[in-house]
Amino acid sequence: MRRAHTVEQVRAAEAELMSRLPDGALMQRAAAGLAYAVLDLLGSAYGRRVRLLVGSGDNGGDALYAGALLARRGCAVEAVLLSDRVHEAGLAALRAAGGRTVEATEPAKGLDVVVDGIVGIGGRPGLRDNAVAALQAVAGVPIVAVDVPSGMDVDTGRLDGPHVRADVTVTFGTHKVAHLVDPAAEACGAVHLVDIGLELPDADVESLQAADVAALVPQPAANAHKYTRGVVGVRAGSAAYPGAAVLCVAGAVSGLAGMVRYVGRAAREVLAVHPEVVVGTGQVQAWVVGSGGGAAADLALAEALAEGLPVVVDADALSHVNKRLGPSAILTPHAGELARIMGVDRAKVEAEQLAHAREAARRFDSVVLLKGRRTLAAHPDGRVRISATGVPWLATAGAGDVLAGLVGSLLAGGLSPYDAASAGAWLHGAAATLASRGGPITAGAVAAAIPEAVRDLRQ
Repeated sequence: MRRAHTVEQVRAAEAELMSRLPDGALMQRAAAGLAYAVLDLLGSAYGRRVRLLVGSGDNGGDALYAGALLARRGCAVEAVLLSDRVHEAGLAALRAAGGRTVEATEPAKGLDVVVDGIVGIGGRPGLRDNAVAALQAVAGVPIVAVDVPSGMDVDTGRLDGPHVRADVTVTFGTHKVAHLVDPAAEACGAVHLVDIGLELPDADVESLQAADVAALVPQPAANAHKYTRGVVGVRAGSAAYPGAAVLCVAGAVSGLAGMVRYVGRAAREVLAVHPEVVVGTGQVQAWVVGSGGGAAADLALAEALAEGLPVVVDADALSHVNKRLGPSAILTPHAGELARIMGVDRAKVEAEQLAHAREAARRFDSVVLLKGRRTLAAHPDGRVRISATGVPWLATAGAGDVLAGLVGSLLAGGLSPYDAASAGAWLHGAAATLASRGGPITAGAVAAAIPEAVRDLRQ
């Protein structure tokens, strides 16, 4: 599990650790981790040219001490000082190791890497004009960010104004929210975590890893039968959109539940592709409602809710969510759908994904699965899990229908709504990666790859 802590939690842990260490020891740990990460990126040290962009905070000190280490390894290191007040001991160490200070306008030709030590984790979104100019002067050169790329809101993942777009971010002690939540996460590049010995509390924001999902996915007992493994009911599709029913069922029949029951107007099309599906009402443990449901989605949602069972509310059914559904419901909107049911602009949801997913979960007292490049599963109590699996090719028609069916099968198999939503999103992305193998995919191919994704977990 990757856990993302807040700035307040990190600072408290750092203060506690520094009280037990010699003065400056914690910064030296961070600087060493940063320097070795830069060396990994460069591949070699001798003759390489490194530029440090140094602000007034501790991140600037980390950059300066790391620069001193790189200089001693043979790099030509130069520092652009963006404040009249920088870490004096770090600057002295850089100069003693052969580094030098330069103006931001110094030609960037021949630079191999830039280290962003402009603003630390306590900085506000946006950058000052001199920092923007220093970044423009090194445009096109790979950037390694210290802790977080400068210019973003660390605790929310929000971007507002100029900011650094890093190729690699080297962070210390723990991940921060901005490393995991878009839009900030996209600007972090590859995130490298350096352990500096912090003792941290539990975190409300976390990202599932393969081992976590493997522990969640239901494993059939030796004496299992189709009913003990769970029956998922699907109310999806319409005369206009029968394919949505086929794809939703495809996600549900991935083998994670014992049986799929279909109720809707696309039974002929569903059975043509999935003859194992049972058509008609009957016993189920969870419902999936709304994919391609069209005008009948409101009735399908009402009928599913009337049974008092766990329910996945997708696509057209989301338009009819206007009250608290309760903690056994999972809503699966993309940003546009969430914007509509929350009564805000889509751009606002995309800019503040974490805040809006949490607010929707509280408002509807349900788990909200906000789909995107980084899909968020938000619990009504404020906890959030992020799924970082998947490939850009997953942005294809019908993929959301498959996801709804997959989540429904996990829900019918006995997982809690929060576990079903977060594990389902992870598996959906993993299946897309397997199906893609570097190229385009269809929603049906994603559904077909779900069993392989589960087998890979077991191995």
